[in-house]
Amino acid sequence: MLKNKKIIEELTLVQKAALTSGQTTWESFSIADEVPKIFMSDGPHGLRKQTGAADHLGLNGSEPATCFPTAATLANSWDELLLTKVGSALGNEARKLDVQMVLGPGLNIKRNPRCGRNFEYFSEDPFLAGKMGASIIRGIQSTGTIAAPKHFAANNQEYRRMASNSIIDERTFHELYLTNFEIAVKEGHAKAIMSSYNQVNGTYANENKSMLTDVLRKEWGFEGFVVTDWGGDNNHALAIKNGSNLAMPTLGISGIKEIVAAVKNGDLSEADLDQRVDEFLTVVLNSTVGHNQDRVIDWNKEHQIAHEAATKSIVLLKNKHRILPLKPKQKVAIIGDFAQKPRYQGSGSSMVNAKQVETILDCLPDYDMAVTGFARGYTRKARIDSQLVDEAMKLAKKSDIAVIFAGLDEVSETEARDRPDLKMPFNQVDLINKVVQSGTPVIVALSTGSVVEMPWLDGVQAVVNGYLGGEAGASAMLEVLTGGYNPSGKLAESYPLTYAEVPFGEDFPTTGRNVLYKEGPFVGYRYYEKAEKKVLFPFGFGLSYTEFTYRNLEVDADGVSVIVKNTGAYDGAEVVQLYVGMPDSNLIRPVKELKAFAKVQLAVGEQKKVQLKFDDKTFRFFDRESHRWEIESGTYELSVGSNLMDIRLHSQIIRSGTMTVPNVQLKPYQKADLKAVTMADFAALYGGKLPIVSHQIGHRIEIERNSTMAELSQSKNWVARLVAHYLRIALQRSQKKDQPDLNLLFIYNMPFRAIGKMSNGQFSDEMLTALLRMINGHFFGGLTKLIQAYFDNRRENRQLKV
Repeated sequence: MLKNKKIIEELTLVQKAALTSGQTTWESFSIADEVPKIFMSDGPHGLRKQTGAADHLGLNGSEPATCFPTAATLANSWDELLLTKVGSALGNEARKLDVQMVLGPGLNIKRNPRCGRNFEYFSEDPFLAGKMGASIIRGIQSTGTIAAPKHFAANNQEYRRMASNSIIDERTFHELYLTNFEIAVKEGHAKAIMSSYNQVNGTYANENKSMLTDVLRKEWGFEGFVVTDWGGDNNHALAIKNGSNLAMPTLGISGIKEIVAAVKNGDLSEADLDQRVDEFLTVVLNSTVGHNQDRVIDWNKEHQIAHEAATKSIVLLKNKHRILPLKPKQKVAIIGDFAQKPRYQGSGSSMVNAKQVETILDCLPDYDMAVTGFARGYTRKARIDSQLVDEAMKLAKKSDIAVIFAGLDEVSETEARDRPDLKMPFNQVDLINKVVQSGTPVIVALSTGSVVEMPWLDGVQAVVNGYLGGEAGASAMLEVLTGGYNPSGKLAESYPLTYAEVPFGEDFPTTGRNVLYKEGPFVGYRYYEKAEKKVLFPFGFGLSYTEFTYRNLEVDADGVSVIVKNTGAYDGAEVVQLYVGMPDSNLIRPVKELKAFAKVQLAVGEQKKVQLKFDDKTFRFFDRESHRWEIESGTYELSVGSNLMDIRLHSQIIRSGTMTVPNVQLKPYQKADLKAVTMADFAALYGGKLPIVSHQIGHRIEIERNSTMAELSQSKNWVARLVAHYLRIALQRSQKKDQPDLNLLFIYNMPFRAIGKMSNGQFSDEMLTALLRMINGHFFGGLTKLIQAYFDNRRENRQLKV
C-alpha cells in the first residue's frame, strides 16, 4: 500500500524516473510543488556542506562547522548518551546550514587495522559498532535531520573499493558485517542507509535483493530509503527493482532514460518503481525541508560538546608509577609538532572546515602546569631533523617530565588509500627514543585514528591516546594530563604486537577483484584470543587514575547484575563489559564475544549495582542451512570484567536452543589456526564453489565497465597502457608528498562505469560504450561513436524537462 499514492498518481513516468537520481552533486530532484529537494552532506563527525565547486573527496571549500571527534574516537567512550548528544549537535548544525540529510555514521567493521578509513568507523566488534551507531543516529534524527549510516556492507578496504567482490561465508556475513547495521536500523531507526560500492558474493550491494529487501526491509523492518555511495550505481534499473531508491550524484538524462526504458521493456515493473518512489517520498516529505533557517547555532555550546566527547573518549594505555596526573609544580617540557599544529581529523570526504580548532600551545595557559618550554622535535615530512631533536633533548634534560605529542600524520590515514603498515613516522619514533635516552621521564600523548605499533613503549612512563579528538581535542588532552578529568576511555579495537600478528595481513589490501574473507568469524579479538596470540593492548582496555572492584555477580533469565565499587582516590567512570562464550559448542566460535556493556560513574568509595541485560543477539548464531538465526542448546559461560582479558567474575547459564548443532569438521577454523587454512577449508566454510577469477599481471585483458583505471596497464591498446603508466607515475609522486592527491587515488581505483556515474550526467552510457570500444582495439570507430554520443547527450540534457 503506497503511503503517497495521490502524489505518485500525478507524476509522469519521466518524473518518477527522475526521483531515483540526484538533481545535482548533493541534492535530490525536486518536482514543481509536488516534491521538494533535500540537501545531503558528508558529516560522520561534522558537516561538510560545500559552498563552491562540489566534489566527493573534500578537496574544495565548505561551510565552517564544528569538528567533533571521529567515530574511532567516540567509540572509545562506550557512552551511548554521549553519542546521542553529539548526534543532536550535528543535527542542529545541519538545520542551520539547511542540510536535510547527514551521510553517516560509518559503521563498517575494522576487519584489518590498515584500512585507510578506519578512523571513520567505530569498532572491530559489530555489537559495539551498532550500539554507538544507533546512539548517534538517535541524536541526529531527534532534530528532524535524516541520518544515513554507511557503507552497507562488507566494504573493508579502500583499494579497489568501487570494484571489489567481497567473498564471505553467509554466517560470518550476518554475524559480523550485518549485525552492526541491524542494531543501527532497529534501535536507531535510521531513515536512510547508504549502500556500499562493492559486490557481495558476486552481486553489487546496491543491487542485492537479499540485502536490500529480504534482510533490510522484511527482516529488520526498515522503512526509509537506500542511497548509493557517490558513483556507486551500476545497473540503475536493477538497483531500483531490488530495493535501492536513490542514485547519487545526479545521473542526468542517462539515469532517466534507463529507468523509462526498463519500465517500457518490462525489465522493471512500474509498481516496483512506484514503491521505491513512495519509500523515498515518505522520508523527504517528513524531513526538515523549509524549516531549517530559523535554527540558531550556539557555537560555543557545540564546541563544549566536542570537548566533552573528546575528553570522555581518551584512553590511558600506560601509567607507570602513577606518573599521571601531572603535579602542579612539576617542570614539564612540551615536545612535538602536533602541539602547535594538531592532528584532529582524517582526510577525505569527512574532512571538516573546523570552526574553532584548539592547539596545545594555545590552551596551556588555562591549565596549572609549570611549562619549561616548547620544542618542535620533528616535522610532518618523514625525515629526521637533528637540530629539532637536539633542541627537544636539551629541553627535556632541564625538565622533570617530557610530554611528547606524536602519532600518525595526515598522509597516514585517508579515504581512498590504505595504510602501508602500522608504523608511526620514523622521525617521531626516533624522537621518542632519543628523549627517553635523556633520562627524563617521558609521557607520550598520541593522536591516531587507528592502531599503531609501539616499539618505544617499554621506554616511556605513560601513554595517553586521544585518537582524533576533533577541534577541542587539545583542551581534552590537557584536562586528562592534569587530572581535571579521570580518563575513562576503553579501546574499541585490539592492538596487536606487530602487524605480523594480523590474520592474512599479507593479503591486505587485496589487489585483485575478489576479496576473500578467509578468516571467517575470527576478526580482531575473536582471533587473538582463540589463537592464543599475545597483544599489545586487548579489546576493551583502558586504565584509570582510580581502581574499581567487582563483586556479587547474579544471573537470571533476563541478564546479569554486578556491584562495582570505586576503591581508589579519584572519582571516575568504569565500563563494565559482559562477554558470552560456549566452551563445548559444536560451532566454530570465538572464545567469547561482547554482548552487553554499561558505563557507570562512581565517586570515591561509591558503589552501584550494574544491570547488563540479555537481548535477542546474546545467544544467537546464523545457520547457513536454515538461513536464519538459531540458538544452540547448552551451557554458556558468562564473563564480566573491565576488558576482554581482565575478567573479574564468571558464571554460567543453560539455554534451551532452537536446534542441536552437528559437529563441524574444519580443524583449522575450530582452533583459529588460520595459517593452516587452505582454499579447500575456506570453500567448505563458504559452503560452495568459490567464484574466483583472476588476471595475471602482464596478461592482456578486455577492459569492461567494471575494470578499474589501474587495469589499463593490461589493456590491448598501447595508448591505454601509456595512460596507465603516467597515471601510476603521478600517483607515486603524489604519495611522496605530505598530502597525497586524493583525486588521483580515487581515479586510479575507479571502475570505468563510475565515469558516467560521477559526471553529473555529462558522460552518458553510450559515451562509455564508445570509449571502451576505443580502448579495446577499435580506436577510430569508437572515437566516431564517442563524438556522436557526446553531442546527443548534450542535446538531451538541454531538453530535459521534468
